[in-house]
Amino acid sequence: MLAPIAWRTPPRDYGPWEQVVATLTDALVERGVEVTLFATGDSATRAELVSVVAHGYEVDHSYDVKVHEALHIATCFELAATGRFDLIHNHFDFLPLAWSRLVPIPVVTTIHGFSSPAILPAYRRYDGHVYYVAVSDADRHPDLHYAATIHHGLDLAQFPYRPEPDPDGHLLFFGRIHPDKGTHTAIELARAANRPLRIAGIIQDHSYFHQEVEPRLGGDIVYLGPVDGADRAAVFGAATALVHPVAFDEPFGLSVIEAFACGTPVVAYRRGAMTELIRPGDNGFLAHDIATALDALARIETIDRAACRADAERRFSAGRMADDYLRLYWTILDPATEPRR
Repeated sequence: MLAPIAWRTPPRDYGPWEQVVATLTDALVERGVEVTLFATGDSATRAELVSVVAHGYEVDHSYDVKVHEALHIATCFELAATGRFDLIHNHFDFLPLAWSRLVPIPVVTTIHGFSSPAILPAYRRYDGHVYYVAVSDADRHPDLHYAATIHHGLDLAQFPYRPEPDPDGHLLFFGRIHPDKGTHTAIELARAANRPLRIAGIIQDHSYFHQEVEPRLGGDIVYLGPVDGADRAAVFGAATALVHPVAFDEPFGLSVIEAFACGTPVVAYRRGAMTELIRPGDNGFLAHDIATALDALARIETIDRAACRADAERRFSAGRMADDYLRLYWTILDPATEPRR
């Protein structure tokens, strides 16, 4: 299992790709799969851990990023060349594709999103050799062939169900502070709805924060900063609704399913994977502007919080994600039989 090394696996404050790797790895180990995780040295895992860096390079800036990314990827593929593994599952984006023809085993690559059209030539070159997995149907690129679409899952024990939100009726924005995520739109929506708003997440775009978010804070609009661990579930469970007015076609949206797990419905803009995650009237509502989002918030108390939790248990558990990947692994390794491990 090849994780990124920007953050530890699982991350403390931010790192959605690392979080998915951590959840999947532990779920596979629980099912008896022998997994070697290539990640930062401070990672916490039930698998065997191999690392070339002690900490993520977003935390420890002493690392030369490209040098240590190359060493990290090479370590994985050099061990694979010895016949130690059945397959490599790559979560490191496009860079490991360049090593994929140098090992005698299959490489599965989960594409967590396309940072830019400029990376597509790498994916096109290895299309048909590497097995691509989309994290949503919405994120499938028309130029590529996919082995499967597999939605992310959660360790639901880390997100306990809360049947009642805080009595103040506050809303929650949870995500990186960046124009793509629409933090300023969430503030406008909360003010228009006359509801308090809590904002949680790392500041990824500092200019945007200082120009568009910080001046709007105050009163019932509060920035909590990055939220980690048990506090994460507490913040989700306390909210009447998660507002998710994304301004881009989001590949997935972990915060959306984390909200469901805690029983919190979601009002999101109809972009990217939101139409796959949200079932209007059951676990939230879809909107396309402030007006339609306000209409959704006016009806948010009609959503059954227990139904949100049940939907998360049915569609977004770590076990379901692990089983989906195991079926894919078995199909790749031998369509007729399961692999030896």
